[in-house]
Amino acid sequence: MSTTGPAPTGPAAPGDTTAPPAPAARVLAVIPARGGSKGVPGKNLAPVGGVPLVARAVRACRGARLVSDVVVSTDDPEIAATAEAAGARTVLRPAAIAGDAATSEAAVLHALDADAERHGSDADVVLLVQCTSPFLTAEDVDGVTAAVTADGADSALTVAGFHGFVWADDETAAAGSTGVNHDPAHRPRRQDRRPEWLETGAAYAMRTAGFRAAGHRFFGRTALVGTDPARVLEIDDPHDLARARALAPLLDLPDLPVLADVDAVVLDFDGTQTDDRVLIAADGTEYVSVHRGDGLGIAALRDTPGLELLILSTEQNPVVRARAHKLRIPVLHGIDRKDEALARWCAEHGIRPERVLYVGNDVNDLPCFDLVGWPVAVASAHDAVRAAARAVTTTPGGAGAIREIAGWLLGPTLARATTTTAGATADAHPIPTLTPAR
Repeated sequence: MSTTGPAPTGPAAPGDTTAPPAPAARVLAVIPARGGSKGVPGKNLAPVGGVPLVARAVRACRGARLVSDVVVSTDDPEIAATAEAAGARTVLRPAAIAGDAATSEAAVLHALDADAERHGSDADVVLLVQCTSPFLTAEDVDGVTAAVTADGADSALTVAGFHGFVWADDETAAAGSTGVNHDPAHRPRRQDRRPEWLETGAAYAMRTAGFRAAGHRFFGRTALVGTDPARVLEIDDPHDLARARALAPLLDLPDLPVLADVDAVVLDFDGTQTDDRVLIAADGTEYVSVHRGDGLGIAALRDTPGLELLILSTEQNPVVRARAHKLRIPVLHGIDRKDEALARWCAEHGIRPERVLYVGNDVNDLPCFDLVGWPVAVASAHDAVRAAARAVTTTPGGAGAIREIAGWLLGPTLARATTTTAGATADAHPIPTLTPAR
């Protein structure tokens, strides 16, 4: 890989965070995230592991020790709202640099200008961080930052090592195809070859003055910062997005909610509070099996001040309402469009959807997953649901999965819940009558 200036000695190891923890430099991370995308419509808002791509990028930057400010450059109000909810500031990008032909450098320069006006001076170092690399880590961001702030580089980028043989297909050549980084007649063993470095497209760091002078991201001495090759994935088409969603449960660090993260817990019924089986008697009566541990967990959540609960189900079976009545929590059942019903319920109760934890197990729960901030799948959920979830229980539906979730929020002993007043009866928790929308 070519670099300008003296050749780097080699990339830092993945996860290398040996830089000083408190540099004097002010570091601005810029995340370009325009609304238009032809390959994957709405790409920057597409969830991976239950989190929109733009929010994943913001979280990686906010988690970095060496980053001072995080700004998302966008032309889309929904992206701006999502980025701000994740903790970033936003800069509205003008139409002239928001089209298909707009460069990332143009967005960074525009964001730099806005930041300089805000602070009265330029940041010392500016980062370009791409939403399309969903498995970027805070350590990767700190790595490129440290290469500039501590190691003397002028610019830096994330790379992944590989030993593959690269070919070029040349139909005009007699041989048809030629080796790019090897002689096809003399191919050395892998252990005898120096690794080459693939630009991941995830994160870049630049000295601001040099970036303004050069107008592009590579100038002066360019440092290569090694990252984990298993995490290298750029989302350019729907197949990339599907692969990222399948990999998220394997590559994402556990991301479990705590009580401070949520204002409401909304539960599907069949497959989450049951094992998804139905026993049918000769007279047509249906029976399902629930878990007593789930009942204990739901009771603890119900008695937690400031936390709203709801059962939301497509089933019209009376057993759903009977279970809700026993648990003394409200229920909406017989719902065709659960996401629309959930959005109305949130509006009526003054609850922001991003503060809702929704538990589901099958594909009819996916629209609700797209609506809420904490989509949670039970361990026995459909593969597509597990891939779209932000968190997945270790326990299957109907076997204590809801009790497990209650433990995330309240601690394993459910001790954070406030118990009801001694002597209180079931009438102290009346069941609201909710009319399903038709």
